[in-house]
Amino acid sequence: MQHGRVTVRPILHVGDPDLRRPADVVEPSLVTGAEVQGVIDDLVATMRAAHGAGLAAPQIGVGLRICVIEVDHNPRYPYKPPIPLTVLVNPVVTATSDELFENNEGCLSVPGLRGGVARHTEVRVTALDRRGEAVEFPVCGLSAGTFQHERDHLDGVLFLDRLIDPASLATWDNFERFQRPEYLERVAALIERYGQ
Repeated sequence: MQHGRVTVRPILHVGDPDLRRPADVVEPSLVTGAEVQGVIDDLVATMRAAHGAGLAAPQIGVGLRICVIEVDHNPRYPYKPPIPLTVLVNPVVTATSDELFENNEGCLSVPGLRGGVARHTEVRVTALDRRGEAVEFPVCGLSAGTFQHERDHLDGVLFLDRLIDPASLATWDNFERFQRPEYLERVAALIERYGQ
């Protein structure tokens, strides 16, 4: 990739071994360098082009612990509360509550499928931002599931590995047809409770 040029990159799909390799920690002194900044720019551009709520570097074939998250009137997830563009380098996501909720998740690396996954309702995120500065913040409710999903990618884990019940797997069309009303009713209480 040429420095200063943003590229929408191909997204790897399930079955590609690069998705299963735990990503490497980014040396903090390299975060503001051209290579890491280029990866971040490409992640943001690729996520937005694919209408994703988040994207991790392994999904574009880069084995670094970097992910980006953004929800802003996303057509794939119209029910998700907004999340401003968040860039996380070397993120650690720690549960701050034992409470779990069943989230119905999809993934750009698992095209066409969704399924039920147990996620913590409250987490704390620590990471470096794209300026290499330490950040720490809580995330609760439905949004907490998004941060846990992206962190999993950095460990070589897909939502398919965390299915509560394989029978919850559905195509996107069949999710809309059979599962969406019950799911939205379930998460509405979560969104109302936490506002996120």
